[in-house]
Amino acid sequence: MLTVRKSQDRGYADHGWLQSFHSFSFAGYHDPLHMGFGNLRVINEDRIAPGTGFGTHGHRDMEIISYVLSGELAHKDSMGNVKGIPPGDVQRMSAGSGVMHSEFNHAAGQTTHFLQIWIEPNVRGIAPSYEQKSFSAVEKRGTLRLVAAPDGAQGSVLIHADACVYAALLDGEETATLPLQPGRKGYVQLVRGQVNVNGARLQAGDAAMLEGEPLVSLSGGHDAEVLVFDLAG
Repeated sequence: MLTVRKSQDRGYADHGWLQSFHSFSFAGYHDPLHMGFGNLRVINEDRIAPGTGFGTHGHRDMEIISYVLSGELAHKDSMGNVKGIPPGDVQRMSAGSGVMHSEFNHAAGQTTHFLQIWIEPNVRGIAPSYEQKSFSAVEKRGTLRLVAAPDGAQGSVLIHADACVYAALLDGEETATLPLQPGRKGYVQLVRGQVNVNGARLQAGDAAMLEGEPLVSLSGGHDAEVLVFDLAG
């Protein structure tokens, strides 16, 4: 079964300095039909105005991934990491037993546009940790590039969760497929452009949820940037 969730059906919050679309219930947005999907708990598409950001706040027992689309995200945490996250980088923070961090857009005149992703961990109370890696457009062109995995395979960031995350850039005749093992769920988030997912047409911001499907098939891309999740049921 494939279910499409349109971009405009997501939750939305406008805080002035922050505009955020919520794929699943988050903060002031509550939808009992969209509390997560498998062990995927949060996908927020955030736009942070110049000179603003999230002040220091805490997390625990969650795998948090940031995927920057444009601008740059400035990260600082209680582990001593002070990082800039540009487009093409994937940042992973395992909150574990507890971590404090902040995220800001320090660039004048440029909005930071990024996806904040939370995946429920398969182990709790671990020491918090941080990892950041760059994945070039060439690596993602016409293929599903593994960017996050439980074992850090293929140079991906290592997450403490039963999930794999792939990124792809697809245009024209380019296609990509991902087999799904029985009992696994697939989730496709179209970041920009247009693409077909198992024959269903998605526009930027749309998502496709797959249950009981043998694979994820991507085709018909038009300037498409896609994230694909292989998730525990």
